Order: sequence, then structure tokens, then C-alpha cells
Amino acid sequence: MTENRDRIMIRDEQGEERELIVEALFDMEDDSYALLKDDYDTILMKIEQEGSEQYLVPIEDPKVRDSIIDAYEIALEATPGDNEDF
Repeated sequence: MTENRDRIMIRDEQGEERELIVEALFDMEDDSYALLKDDYDTILMKIEQEGSEQYLVPIEDPKVRDSIIDAYEIALEATPGDNEDF
């Protein structure tokens, strides 16, 4: 199912490049987020915009990250459709 999804390259904390699948892009409380996956991890990052450029910024606070993911999962459960990949 993930063959047709967008993929991006990011550099992790150790400076290694990782290819991630863009699982979802969504807005919550005036902020935009990207849910990214690979074979090992699911990563939530905030999308920040500066002029015409967009940047992915890690969410450091685990409580904030967990509350955003919880709200996203609730929204998925409330929305009929193809959500089995999450």
C-alpha cells in the first residue's frame, strides 16, 4: 500500500540520511504537521514556513507529541475511509 506514497529524505540526529514515507499531512490548531514512517519508526514533525520555504521541525516535548498523535488517531477513527495503514 505504501508504493504510491510520497517519500522524503531527512537527516537524523546522527547526521545519517533516512528515506521516509509521508503517511499524512494535517492541520491542528493553526499548525501543520507531517506524519512520516519508515520500516522502524513513525515520526511526527511540525511544518514551519519561512517565506516560500517549508521546514520540518521535530517536536521535542513527548506530551505535546503524544497529544497531537492521539487527536490525529481520534480524527481517523471518526472519519470513514481507508485508514488501515496507520
